[in-house]
Amino acid sequence: MCRNIRTLHNFDPPAGEDEVRAAALQYVRKISGSTKPSRANAEAFDRAVEAVAEASMRLLGELVTSAPAKNREAEIAKARERYRRRQAA
Repeated sequence: MCRNIRTLHNFDPPAGEDEVRAAALQYVRKISGSTKPSRANAEAFDRAVEAVAEASMRLLGELVTSAPAKNREAEIAKARERYRRRQAA
């Protein structure tokens, strides 16, 4: 039903609104148990996605770290390598 929600903090360039909204959508889908809400629940579903996205953007804006920012391409390459090793085992 849902992809894994990925870490969005401490990347260069920073996570954009689209990435944060996609993560919020995945979260709401996961906890609601549906990928597409019924018409009766659509408004509540959409409000929840917006609230989670807003809270996530606020959180990401307030977090501080002394660690260097991660490179997205390098992190993707590491994840692919981990996947490759799991499949080979």
